[in-house]
Amino acid sequence: MAFEEFLAERLAPLLRYATTLTCDPHQAQDIVQDVLLRAQQRWTEIARLDLPSAYVKRMVTNEFLSWRRRRWTRDVSVPHGVMVDLVAASADPTTAVDDRAVLLAGIARLPRKQRAAIVLRYYDNRTDAEIADELRCSEGTVRSHISRAVDRLRADLAAGACREEVR
Repeated sequence: MAFEEFLAERLAPLLRYATTLTCDPHQAQDIVQDVLLRAQQRWTEIARLDLPSAYVKRMVTNEFLSWRRRRWTRDVSVPHGVMVDLVAASADPTTAVDDRAVLLAGIARLPRKQRAAIVLRYYDNRTDAEIADELRCSEGTVRSHISRAVDRLRADLAAGACREEVR
């Protein structure tokens, strides 16, 4: 598969994945752009892999995890337009957008590894073993990240902290 074909097929899913990780479509575009520039330079090697799309997706995950060391600030705001781009059509779209906004605001405040674990589990439907491989940690650490993240999201939702940030 040529790089241009890969790009035509996988760009939109990579951007959605990165946007879910970062909670910021602009940062997601920057991350995907950086990754695709590096992938294009090594495309002959990457194209020979069994799953080049999985390899590039892992590159996106790694770039997200290392982004803070270079450009990231601790506070993340969820732009209003993100929810509209990510929400699927439903009977009452305003409720879905509000719920999604609350959830994304909570996810945006999680530590990076917890956020990545949550996104890989619930957005990408990965197993503990796959997440551990992606994040380069043990399966027990993955379960700990997910458990702590879910507990924090539940506490934030119960306290109404997420709703205040969305408004």
